[in-house]
Formats: sequence, structure tokens, C-alpha cells
Amino acid sequence: MKVSSIIPAYNEEATIGNVIGILNNISTISEVIVVSDGSTDNTPNIAKNMKAKVLEYSENRGKGGAIKAALEVCEGDIILFLDADLIGLKEEHVYKLLTPVINDEADMTVGVFTNGRLSTNFSHKVSPQLSGQRAVKKFVLDTMKNVDLTGYGIEVALNIHAKEMKIRVEEIELDGMTHVMKEEKFGVVRGILHRMKMYWQIIKGIRLAKR
Repeated sequence: MKVSSIIPAYNEEATIGNVIGILNNISTISEVIVVSDGSTDNTPNIAKNMKAKVLEYSENRGKGGAIKAALEVCEGDIILFLDADLIGLKEEHVYKLLTPVINDEADMTVGVFTNGRLSTNFSHKVSPQLSGQRAVKKFVLDTMKNVDLTGYGIEVALNIHAKEMKIRVEEIELDGMTHVMKEEKFGVVRGILHRMKMYWQIIKGIRLAKR
């Protein structure tokens, strides 16, 4: 079975190189696809220089739209989703996400941060279903509707879809991993606005998934 890794990215030049570097060391992964979703920094060039396949869009399509674009061109039977702003990602984390799906012990794994930073640990403990770190069999994604319209609500929509399909889902602890907070990335005011946008799109994703 082929494994494709999909990384949606919006202005993530500070961290995306480390994420791709880890994936390039894992022979199980057939391809790394980075979707530069309206980036205005060096994100796409870094990804290209590290031999990732890059889909580059001048306008921001949203996380759901970025993922749909990558799904249309990927070759994998299993899709590994990773965020571009991860801190502390290690090869062992990737193997922990992939192994249950490759061995057919689960149809989807969901990564939960532990022992990283208090803020991200807490958010994952309260809402692990929002995690963007997952390995999923492609057939699960192929039967989803409105992926491109979900935005940041893609993970919640996928959870609902998985429950309706009655597939096997396993939570995986990702020890020592965290990510860059929106307030750190954009500044306090813009970060809060981006967070509010994210929460609205999550609500929208729930509505779309239940149609």
C-alpha cells in the first residue's frame, strides 16, 4: 500500500522544512504533497527544494480546499495528514500514526499531543477530535462530501463521517509534540481573529457533515 503525506500550508517557512525533513527519512512514505494555500513567504520554495510535490495557489482556499486539491492528485492508499507548523515532530511519531493503519488494525488514527506545551496539551485533551495529525485510509476520504467547503472544520467533518461509516479509529499519543499558536504566528489581535475564524469554520464543518 502506498502512503501519501499531505501538508496544507499558509506562510509556514519557519517550520515546514523540519516537517518535510522528517518525512523524507521515512521510506514507507511514497510522496509528500505540500499545498501552499495563498502563501506569500518562502514556504513553496522550501518545499520544492526538499523534493516535495507542491500545489501552489495565489489565493487562500482554506484548509478543506487545500486538502481536496491534494487528494485529487495523490497516489496513496493511505493518507498521512500533518500540519505545517509542528514543533518536535520525530520519525517515531509518524510511525505511531501509520503503523495501525498499515497493519489494518485501524482505518484512521488521530494524534494527540502530550508532554509538549501546556496550552496545546490542554486543547488536545479537551478536544482531541480537532487534531490535524492523522493517518486515514483513502476510501474513507473518497466517500466524504463537501471537503473543500469545510475549511478548518475538516477534522470535525471527518470525525462525523467516520462515525457514520462505523470505521475503526484509534487515538495515538504524540509525546513531546506541539505546534505554533495562532497568537504567536500572527500577533495577539490577528491571532484571536484567526482563531475565531477557525471556530466558525468548525461549526460550519459540522453542519456540512450532517447534511
